[in-house]
Amino acid sequence: MSSRATPVLHRDDPDKDPLVGHVKVTRQDWLNMARDVLVNEGVAEVKILSLSTRMGVSRSSFYWYFENRDDLLAALLDEWEARNTAQIVAHCRMQAANITEALCNFFRCFVDPAKFDAGLDLAIREWSRRDDKLRARVDTADATRIAAVIAMFETQGYGKTDADARARILYFMQLGYHALEVRETMKTRMSRLAPYIQGFSGQAADPKALRAFLDDVAALNLP
Repeated sequence: MSSRATPVLHRDDPDKDPLVGHVKVTRQDWLNMARDVLVNEGVAEVKILSLSTRMGVSRSSFYWYFENRDDLLAALLDEWEARNTAQIVAHCRMQAANITEALCNFFRCFVDPAKFDAGLDLAIREWSRRDDKLRARVDTADATRIAAVIAMFETQGYGKTDADARARILYFMQLGYHALEVRETMKTRMSRLAPYIQGFSGQAADPKALRAFLDDVAALNLP
């Protein structure tokens, strides 16, 4: 991402006007810009002066919200866990009448970009390749996520060993889907949903649960 004369900051609330130059930015604006740079250019490019230039504000305004660059990076990691890991755990714990509904709940986390930030997840994993401390934190996050998926299968009556294997197949597939940057329309992706569910669960997909999920995906109007 290159510097822009009139930078537009990515607010969480799209109804708010974008912030530019002379308008004071918020802590979340700094985090959003830092996240954009991390995802698109890597952690080495997340620099205070560069971020302030991109946003058209004084570098000194950074220190209203963060002590230093390390503090900003720590906040990014906290946001990643609060958003991505927490979303997966929450969706795995949703009530489900059967395994099809449970799996659809899991997938709901990933089809909606507002719930799971795939770009951020991949950027942090790339960052962790050169940071052993961060790699340990990523490993802990993966363990937490997998444990939630295992519990989801166990809740649906799968034995411990079976639940463990199926959870890993499901989770590693989902992360691999993002890592490979698979290019297909949502229509194509959803056309494979029923056989996917049968493969992950060992059971034929429940038509009612399948239809409810497909209706939810259609409402998102994703390409």
